[in-house]
Amino acid sequence: MSGSTGWRILVLVVCVVAGLLIATTREVSAGDEIRARDSTRVSDLVRNAQAKADEVGEVRDQLAAQVDSLQQSAATSDDELAAVLDDIDALAVDAGRTALTGPGVTVTMTDAPRGADGRYPTDASPNDLVVHQQDVQSVLNALWAGGAEAMSMQDQRLVATSAPRCIGNTLLLHGRTYSPPYVVSAIGDPARLEAALDAEPGIRVFRQYATRFGLGYTQSASDELTIPAYTGD
Repeated sequence: MSGSTGWRILVLVVCVVAGLLIATTREVSAGDEIRARDSTRVSDLVRNAQAKADEVGEVRDQLAAQVDSLQQSAATSDDELAAVLDDIDALAVDAGRTALTGPGVTVTMTDAPRGADGRYPTDASPNDLVVHQQDVQSVLNALWAGGAEAMSMQDQRLVATSAPRCIGNTLLLHGRTYSPPYVVSAIGDPARLEAALDAEPGIRVFRQYATRFGLGYTQSASDELTIPAYTGD
């Protein structure tokens, strides 16, 4: 076999293989682009899910108002139902269903900002510059340990079933997403609450990072704070 004949055969083989690959790709993609340029971003999915959750929440609130109205109307002629509703009202405070006002402490945490040159510190990793789950949990644990009677985060009442979660540089709480700053308020003896915050090891570590990398941390006592009522299920 001459050299020129060998090259012709090789070119023919390559063309056949390329044709098979193109045909297979078209069959798999059903004629569509495999890697679409306008692929949906995760942030868009989150926003769409949040919008749907808000719509459902509005319907839930309307139905809950109707249920309350029907219960109150029925209670006027049903002594047993009236007694049950009285028991529910008595438990409302402990369940977080009523707003509370009193002295307390507010803690604010936020990610590190960019410097004047638009850059972050050169000796910092991305994880050094954001508020993490353990940082939020340290604040919450310290305030509960300090005798907090009621607590809120991002103006949402925290109850026994609340589970704030940091996902990347956002916070997920009660089905809603929030960006920093994260604000936690607690009603209780301000002196005890601040002492508990100062004694929490996780908060001491966060403050060290705040000093080094510019993360934000402030805590302030107040004679009067209002913690909203819990409105979830």
